[in-house]
Amino acid sequence: MSSVLEKIISRKRKEVAEAKAILPLSNLKKQLENCGQPRDFFAAVSNPIGMRLIAEFKRRSPSAGEIRPGAEPAEIARGYEQAGAAAISVLTDGEDFGGSLDDLVAARKASSLPVLRKEFIVDSYQVNEARLYGADAVLLIAECLDDCLLRSLYREVIDLGMTPLVELHSSGNLSRVLDLGATLIGVNNRDLITMKTDIGHVLRLKEKIPQECVLVAESGIRSRADVEQLEAAGVHAILVGESLLASPDPSAAAGALLAK
Repeated sequence: MSSVLEKIISRKRKEVAEAKAILPLSNLKKQLENCGQPRDFFAAVSNPIGMRLIAEFKRRSPSAGEIRPGAEPAEIARGYEQAGAAAISVLTDGEDFGGSLDDLVAARKASSLPVLRKEFIVDSYQVNEARLYGADAVLLIAECLDDCLLRSLYREVIDLGMTPLVELHSSGNLSRVLDLGATLIGVNNRDLITMKTDIGHVLRLKEKIPQECVLVAESGIRSRADVEQLEAAGVHAILVGESLLASPDPSAAAGALLAK
């Protein structure tokens, strides 16, 4: 595990402990009884026609700094839907990415698309929290979780009616992800040690991933040419945020990636 992830995970554990002190997990779960049905994230991103775009809303990142000051998640989400995105990702981490669960709520209310909570999930509390705030899918990062926790969180996401998107970067984690029975797999092209991106990374790992799995390429996707390269190689979906939000018009940028 990189030092970047170690710091984030340590911080997340503290944040979860603080949240539990305010609203215990048992009380949080009682509130889930009032939640509506999740939207079908898996169906949205596994449609067999064309490349599927999971368009992301985030305010900043450790590598890029502030990306789009003053951006409104509702406005961005509506634009993504109009551009033909299949789903929306909302980064809810506050300290490093400036996000919040309120951003997730706003994006979901503004669009009919299923929404992914993109977060550094380290505890069951965050999974239940995601459902309470309207998430339809939850990101689980293999590098952040040991086998036992990865398996239990994966099952809990499914039991709550949501879709787990299981992400990895290191090829050494692929067997762990496949052992889960994961059918929606994300490959992060960003090396969290060097912070460099290489879209060739997902292409190299693709050869080891069963064809029946839906493969999502994450990070480093900036142009229509990148999308065409990934699509030609058989990648099913892409998760893109920074290049869209840094453009003058995120909706138009999303449409350009999809050639719409």
